[in-house]
Amino acid sequence: MNAQLADLYQEIILRHHKSPHNCRALPEASHRSQGRNPVCGDEVEIYLNIEGGHIRGVTFQGQACAITRASASMLTEALLGKTTGEATAFAETLLKELRAADQTPEAPAHLNGDLRALFAVGRFPARIPCATLPWITLKAALAGQPRTLLSPSAK
Repeated sequence: MNAQLADLYQEIILRHHKSPHNCRALPEASHRSQGRNPVCGDEVEIYLNIEGGHIRGVTFQGQACAITRASASMLTEALLGKTTGEATAFAETLLKELRAADQTPEAPAHLNGDLRALFAVGRFPARIPCATLPWITLKAALAGQPRTLLSPSAK
């Protein structure tokens, strides 16, 4: 990854951290889950309003680092309007790709927009769990699990 692209990705992460999108509780949520990374103390809660099999509302809140907050903010934008099946498949694919970001730091071609910036974490493998926590929590919410704990050994 060239320095100019790395700077752009850092700018996108910081923008989502400082002004996260959809950062609030969702009173009408039909699904929600709290995720926690015990290693660093990051906590995030994902709220979903699912109607007719589609995500009609998605928000988050929590106390977390810049990468976790940015990832959660991007999640809320990426999933609105998707079916629960599409959201699950998207999250599973993205998690697999993020977990390998230290070996393949370039963002996959199928991603567009701000989500590409998450792959900059590949330069800092210890931060990969920060990027994945919101997506793991999303999967727990979709599965009806109210809490999820990121494994200390998870990458």
